Amino acid sequence: MADAPADADRIIWEPYGDYLEKSNVRRFMNAHGITTYEELIGRSTSDVAWFWEAALKDLGVEWDTPFDTVLDETEGFPWARWFVGGKLNIVRNCLDRHAVGPRAARPAIEWVSEGGERRTVSYADLECETCRVANALKAAGIGHGDTVGLYMPMVPELVSVFYAALKIGAVLIPVFSGFGGHALATRLEDGACRILFTADGSVRRGKPIATKPDADRAVELYPGIEKVIVVDRLGAERRAQAGIEIVMTPGRDVWWNDFLDGAATACATESLEAEDRSMIIFTSGTTGRPKGTVHTHAGCLAQMAKELGYAFDVKPDDVFFWLTDIGWMMGPWELIGVHFFGATVVIFEGAPNWPHPGRLWEVCAELRATHLGISPTAIRLLMREGLEHVERFDLSSLKYLGSTGEPWDADSYAWFFKNVGGSRIPIINISGGTEIVGCFLMPLPITALKPTTLRGPMLGMAIDCVDDNAEPVRGQLGYLICRRPAPSMTKGFLNDPERYLATYFSRFGPDIWFHGDWAYVDGDGFWYLRGRADDTIKVSGRRTGPAEVEAALIEHPAVSEAAAIGVPHEIKGEGLVCFVVLHSAVHASEDLRAELKQQVVEIMGKTLRPDDVRFVRALPKTRSGKIVRGAIRRAFLNEDLGDLSSIEDPDTLHGISTSS
Repeated sequence: MADAPADADRIIWEPYGDYLEKSNVRRFMNAHGITTYEELIGRSTSDVAWFWEAALKDLGVEWDTPFDTVLDETEGFPWARWFVGGKLNIVRNCLDRHAVGPRAARPAIEWVSEGGERRTVSYADLECETCRVANALKAAGIGHGDTVGLYMPMVPELVSVFYAALKIGAVLIPVFSGFGGHALATRLEDGACRILFTADGSVRRGKPIATKPDADRAVELYPGIEKVIVVDRLGAERRAQAGIEIVMTPGRDVWWNDFLDGAATACATESLEAEDRSMIIFTSGTTGRPKGTVHTHAGCLAQMAKELGYAFDVKPDDVFFWLTDIGWMMGPWELIGVHFFGATVVIFEGAPNWPHPGRLWEVCAELRATHLGISPTAIRLLMREGLEHVERFDLSSLKYLGSTGEPWDADSYAWFFKNVGGSRIPIINISGGTEIVGCFLMPLPITALKPTTLRGPMLGMAIDCVDDNAEPVRGQLGYLICRRPAPSMTKGFLNDPERYLATYFSRFGPDIWFHGDWAYVDGDGFWYLRGRADDTIKVSGRRTGPAEVEAALIEHPAVSEAAAIGVPHEIKGEGLVCFVVLHSAVHASEDLRAELKQQVVEIMGKTLRPDDVRFVRALPKTRSGKIVRGAIRRAFLNEDLGDLSSIEDPDTLHGISTSS
């Protein structure tokens, strides 16, 4: 098996200048007499209690009441408690302290739409609006421990709802606004929501899209919602032109401005226990019922401040732009992590390549973004548009590139590094999950990079790459595990503790978190991910992850994207079936099909020759850019497709079947 990338030994970026000498992580190292990356990782992962206490002090987390105990494992790893006895609030750390003094007038939010609309919201203005929403929530009977549903497009109002709920000790349930009514209802019901914030609609590719009707369907299915607050995003004229009818149910539904009418602009921030809940974020739910991951004020703040502070080196004057949605983990992650440092978050509504192919790069140039985060899938999409759309814009303000969502292929990674970053700035390629609202793997600005690498464990995350017996392995494919608790790990699954234990602690026992990813560590200690272990393909006894096969296919100049699945085979156990999306100027043919099969053979070996290569217009993916291989496999085998609510375009599954 070709476990190592072809260019695994090639260093493409070395830290220099401010990355090496003036980064936040260098400050931490100097304070503790740590001189090398290896020493830093080793110390932070071997003594996690020391690291988290030292890091939160270094980063400047403000406690209302100091904690007594950093880590309490009395009930075991799965139920570890952090910062026992301490009290704080995310909002005091991320908003209140910046809304007074020299940062008050600085932008907390830069909102832009695909079509050119723009709003700037200062820290002082955001604090004022947050307090109004908080007071209106309290007037509606919402308080400590109550859940607040957030089902809104990427507009500035969502940020004030986000912080208002946390400010008064309520628990936020952010849901992707592209979900249908049934998916929304499931999440609201599981969270026992009483109030829902939504909007009349949104705009994507210049077309108004209704949101409120799906909220109405959800409330019909789950009648526990007492109040629905509606932001007037589109306006009456645009709704009329698009034929969108908004029905407001008397006594339940209220427009945003009416809800806030008369609400005071000052509201005290509740002092909360470190382990008090802040958010319930549901996993995508592509198989089975979605899992509600439960997160705390201290856990979120610790993990997100650490990652944005040490890996992305966020400073107060930075402009941070990650192409994401509030319904995915990365939305809350960037808000909390960036606002902790008093920097600016860019909120983008719409498609990154509309109304012209260079729209994303145009936004970066206009706002002088210092950080840009994007998924490999989005980069492959934008690569098709041509390099000239990148070269039109000045991207010299960028200091960091970021990516997450799925493994990279070498060509797309190289294109991003060279053409967007000018081969001068690092790609902070990260991987973790909703269940930890953060990352297990993550480079630091003081480390060298190889193509597609995640470099190594993130600070304080005691991860390993192991075999079936939980023994460490290097130079071969292994399972990604975590041997010690972290503050942001989910506090079970909402209403389902047994499912939580079965998901993470049944494979290797109660003292090892089994994350379910394939990992590979090369001879120099550089880490790579190879996809989900439950996507494993085993052909004639030879085990591989689909990401390896997909990377081999994408190396062919005709291929834009690829997905690989294993299907039952009488002789080999499993056979390999691949689905490819071709570049726009390329036409499918039998000769090309044969070429692609041979491409896999040349890179992966004869055993892994695909039984079939199928040409498709697009691959089914979640909005966060993850290829939904399980759905592809079920469609191909004509099985029940299950819950498709997390798939951005379910029509991509049409035609993927053994009979097509």
